[in-house]
Amino acid sequence: MTTHNDDASAALPVDENKIIAERRAKLAALRTQGVAFPNDFRPQHKAADLHAQYDGKTREELEAAPVTVVLAGRMMLKREAGKKAAFATLQDASGARADGRIQIYVQLDQVGEAAMAALHHYDLGDILGVVGTLFKTKTDELTIKVTELRLITKSLRPLPDKFHGLADQETKYRQRYVDLIMSEETRRTFKARTAAIASIRNFMAKNDFMEVETPMLHTIPGGASAKPFITHHNALDMQMFLRIAPELYLKRLVVGGFDRVFEINRNFRNEGVSIRHNPEFTMMEFYAAYTDYKWLMDFTEAVIRQAAIDAHGTATLTYGGRELDLAKPFHRLTIVEAINKYAPGYTEAQLNDAEFIKKELLKFGVKPHAHAGLGALQLALFEETAEAQLWEPTYIIDYPVEVSPLARASDTREGITERFELFMVGREIANGFSELNDAEDQAARFQAQVAAKDAGDEEAMYYDADYIRALEYGMPPAGGCGIGIDRLMMIITDSPNIRDVLLFPHLRRED
Repeated sequence: MTTHNDDASAALPVDENKIIAERRAKLAALRTQGVAFPNDFRPQHKAADLHAQYDGKTREELEAAPVTVVLAGRMMLKREAGKKAAFATLQDASGARADGRIQIYVQLDQVGEAAMAALHHYDLGDILGVVGTLFKTKTDELTIKVTELRLITKSLRPLPDKFHGLADQETKYRQRYVDLIMSEETRRTFKARTAAIASIRNFMAKNDFMEVETPMLHTIPGGASAKPFITHHNALDMQMFLRIAPELYLKRLVVGGFDRVFEINRNFRNEGVSIRHNPEFTMMEFYAAYTDYKWLMDFTEAVIRQAAIDAHGTATLTYGGRELDLAKPFHRLTIVEAINKYAPGYTEAQLNDAEFIKKELLKFGVKPHAHAGLGALQLALFEETAEAQLWEPTYIIDYPVEVSPLARASDTREGITERFELFMVGREIANGFSELNDAEDQAARFQAQVAAKDAGDEEAMYYDADYIRALEYGMPPAGGCGIGIDRLMMIITDSPNIRDVLLFPHLRRED
């Protein structure tokens, strides 16, 4: 048995330009025949479905009741047995694992001389359409015995070495289309992402939430403390901002009478890029009238647990070789309790001494804003000493007012809000709180944010007069939460880099 050149020379240095030129010449010949890029082939079957239905059948059963198959897929492997027969493997979109591939067997006496001769010139990466019947080979592999064979799309660029795929990680991100062709693991990751988002949508709908869409272009960036992207609207001749969060628009809808709303969409923040940060990212934010942050914690926990089950098959995950159990109730700690647990050694007096904490933060290379109060300093110390150690799902609760400008203040503890952040595997996954629905209090909080911005805090919020006007009409008490979908997907799919769960992550321009 001879092997096709594309396969045999995979490990050898290749002149890619020469290969592309040869393939273009083949395409030119197809154009002269008037058969390039047809669009009249309609596949009726998928490889994964055929495997699921017929892998368990014997050779005798398939011979006794022939099954006709019409299938299309990309040719990933070809093995020629002289000029009269060949095996090939086609890959379609039906499976995230190997069951998205199926073998075909082409014989001269079944397809005719023209089709057999054409197959000899087909290259790996070409998309083929086949009609045939199912049978089992001597090694018991489900195979399509082809009676009709067509070239649907000519591939002009050679695929990477099938044994190594795209070896360079940056190339995998830049050429995700090739990565998806070559990597079962990558396809599996994005199938899981889709399943998780579908799970979240179904869960929200079952709990009477209405999915909505709010503006991406804002006249005032609000709903979070972050640095926005700035753009310009030519027709209106005004500066606008890509949204950093949908929060203030979603709460306007609660004012308008929609008691339960949610949105899954993109946010944009003009900040750093890292293994956990991308300039645009997907969030799910939801708001429920007549609830508070305690209700939100229970509900958020249930949403995440179900998404893991639907995407991964179980709530017990493995991340970086370490178990993560989402089936257990999530832990709850205050900021100070978390510091005491994960960075023991500080006394109560020290954790309540602003000057001590400022000096301690300098040891970590952190210089707090001059206007930072005790609560903000405690939070900064938590971020440096405890946050990275929160492996099991843990709610950090009772954030200070000064860093929570949209959260309802506690009725029993001065300077504290009814707010939480959810952490797991050492990173923030969600942020939620009982919503501030007092228009006068909210206006004062906005004024404090403006003062912070004037003092040099680029991430402080703007004053949103229309949002204050909305609150003045009256918003029922409510709870709201945002879940970082990309970070959650990293955990569910055991992906170390946020770029692994984004189909097209942002990268520097190619040279």
